[in-house]
Amino acid sequence: MWQRSQLKQKAKQVLRGNYWQAFIVSLIILITGGSHNRGEVGSSRGAETTNIINIDFQFALFVALVILILVFLRILLGYALEVGGRKYFIRLSQGDSDLSNLGFAFREKRYFNIFITMFLRSIYIFLWTLLLIIPGIIKFYAYRMVPYILAENPEIKPGKAIKLSQEMTQGEKWNIFVLDLSFLGWFILGALALGIGIFFVQPYYDATNAGLYLNLKQKSISSK
Repeated sequence: MWQRSQLKQKAKQVLRGNYWQAFIVSLIILITGGSHNRGEVGSSRGAETTNIINIDFQFALFVALVILILVFLRILLGYALEVGGRKYFIRLSQGDSDLSNLGFAFREKRYFNIFITMFLRSIYIFLWTLLLIIPGIIKFYAYRMVPYILAENPEIKPGKAIKLSQEMTQGEKWNIFVLDLSFLGWFILGALALGIGIFFVQPYYDATNAGLYLNLKQKSISSK
């Protein structure tokens, strides 16, 4: 049985001497993972109502365009970079800090299979969320290990990767949820530091999750 304290302690150990490299990987995952920039629209004193409407409409179009670009990047680049980032943190947990692992998903014939699997994962979570929020959250945790599985098995069939993730997280979803909650204080502190602090917490979180995957993987192997 894995323990939160052990996972976090292990994460701190693997980040020693590799923090800034891990920081770059985490930052890339965040940027290509669908992060949204917030914007505010002000009004000019004495402007006509029609001009205000035009400005609001133009701003709405701009925001929509930014969101479309982010979604586009997430689909074409984000999936592969996320899986590559997960591979980096898995290997970092095993003592290998090779930054080239970040781009491994773009090599040979891996990209297409990784793209399809991650896209299906997103669709499934979205559809479950449409039913109710709670089922969507449950499935989010059920499919949590998919990018890690792809990181070690890039040619695995999409259905099998999703099934393996469900098996690995069976009976563990609540524990993983509590693990996420244990980082809440760190992320709040990061948000208070003009939001920039969140980026510095992320490597710690990513390294901990890589350790979680390795523990769940070992548990799954031992139970067979």
